[in-house]
Amino acid sequence: MTEITGTITVNTLSQDNGHFVCQMSSALSDRPVQEVSYSGQSKEHAIAIALEHLAGKYRQIAEELQNIDHLEVEHSESGEPIIKHYHVVLHYEDIREAESIFEALQDTVMGNTVVENAKINFIQIDPDLPVESFSKYDEP
Repeated sequence: MTEITGTITVNTLSQDNGHFVCQMSSALSDRPVQEVSYSGQSKEHAIAIALEHLAGKYRQIAEELQNIDHLEVEHSESGEPIIKHYHVVLHYEDIREAESIFEALQDTVMGNTVVENAKINFIQIDPDLPVESFSKYDEP
């Protein structure tokens, strides 16, 4: 097993307007990611946004490192297609103006807006890899 060490540094700064900025940098030994800086309504919101962007960069790196032809279908010796397992991550963010959270939710899920405008990563995984997916109903 190869050990990769390093740190992810999180620094939140309060602004005069009551908002927060989260500055985050990753210094992992094999692949450093540049510093990111994102604003949020609270320090938790700013950290969440920064973490999501950092996670998105690493999902993209993981997908690119696999160097997989997205249209290729592998076949067994008998000619049957080989079924593979993929960790599919769909990430969608938007800013909505609405009278309530319920209205913002309804405006978001109507039609195919989320799927059409989402960033989607496909990372091929071993069938026995213990990756747990979450649904919109999971509690934090």
